[in-house]
Amino acid sequence: QVHLAESGGGSVQAGESLRLSCASSENTANLHCMGWFRPAPGTAREGIANIDHRNASARYSYSVRGRFTISEDNAKNTLYLQMNNLKPEDTAIYFCAAARVRCNYARLSVGWYADWGQGTQVTVST
Repeated sequence: QVHLAESGGGSVQAGESLRLSCASSENTANLHCMGWFRPAPGTAREGIANIDHRNASARYSYSVRGRFTISEDNAKNTLYLQMNNLKPEDTAIYFCAAARVRCNYARLSVGWYADWGQGTQVTVST
């Protein structure tokens, strides 16, 4: 089992930025696919971004595309989510997760991700 720990959440005003981090107990270079998730109306969690470790290709949900950027630092075994131009509707607990399959299989579907962190709260005020 991979242990994941998120950090970097906080309270900001609309238009500001935050960078979330997710520290992994396992070498991220050995993980197939990692992603970021948050709760959404009608669902427990929705996938907002993932990254494939073999080719660094990234996928984003429509709600964050163009504002959020997912990246990784394999030397630090850490996944990041740079969040720019934050909006009040981005307020949520953000979770990172690791999948045992490539991202082209896992996509942003919660069920493919086996290992989860505890989450970090992001609050965006007007």
